[in-house]
Amino acid sequence: MALGPGPEFDRIRSIAHRLGARAHGLGDDCALLPDGDRTLAVSTDLSVEGVHFRLDWIEPAEAGWRACAGALSDLAAMGAVPVGVLPAIAVPRQASEDDLVALAGGIGDAAGAVGAPVIGGDLSSGPVWSIAITVLGRAERPVTRAGASPDDGIWVTGTLGGARAALEAWRRGETPEPGARAAFARPEPRIAAGRWLSAHGARAMLDLSDGLAGDAGHLAAASDVRLELALESVPVAAAAIAAAKRLDLPVQQFAAEGGEDYELLVALPSDFAAADVREFEEACRIALTRVGTVKRGGGVRAELAGRPLTLRGYDHFR
Repeated sequence: MALGPGPEFDRIRSIAHRLGARAHGLGDDCALLPDGDRTLAVSTDLSVEGVHFRLDWIEPAEAGWRACAGALSDLAAMGAVPVGVLPAIAVPRQASEDDLVALAGGIGDAAGAVGAPVIGGDLSSGPVWSIAITVLGRAERPVTRAGASPDDGIWVTGTLGGARAALEAWRRGETPEPGARAAFARPEPRIAAGRWLSAHGARAMLDLSDGLAGDAGHLAAASDVRLELALESVPVAAAAIAAAKRLDLPVQQFAAEGGEDYELLVALPSDFAAADVREFEEACRIALTRVGTVKRGGGVRAELAGRPLTLRGYDHFR
């Protein structure tokens, strides 16, 4: 699996090189294992206090929900149905049992919202809260990042930039507006949307954990194509508009560069039309917006109002 650019993915490439033949399928949203006439999808996701969340910004239950939703979003990106969740939690020694129970309850609430039981896990101590969530799912037609073809359309679900708007407010010492706070603290894994798109011809798909700016490059690399993005079409969360103006950024750029929206980026066939969009939106109750086209070549080219614009996605090691 080819990966996009960036220090985080340089490290993954180094790990893959060291593992050699012992590594298989690295770089997609989930590992895929044959399971009769279906496929077992498995993923794990790590959420660390001070890196992914702060408990002076959100409550322990929200930290648990958020960590679990991020892992479940990987299943959504494969078109999988969740069947189980296993959390491994490192608890600071000074933390109360009430906070631990609340955090675990948030994990259970997120899992329960998509019909997945908590089926095990692990508990330890550590210097800060650390939440590793392993998710299991089954997919009848798993969708990887590697299937996009020239002339496919590039689409995104929902709206972008809400989580970043909350983050920017907290960094200024302010209280985010409710919609932005919810986008950050209680993201919704797009399980139903992923299943619908898988069943209706999705060629390639991934979730937007690192933002459209970062994740578009991974889809392009995995599929060995170029993505041409028309940023004026990016669906912007209402909360992101004022936040972008504060930073003197175009709102579409602000939204495209924001991470952890956990929407889906998907390549669909060129004949996917308005009637299909209406069917999706009626079934899934969220928007589906075309933001670009797949071309021959490599990398990502983004334009805003006809002018090229260089985007920066989130990278843990930048």
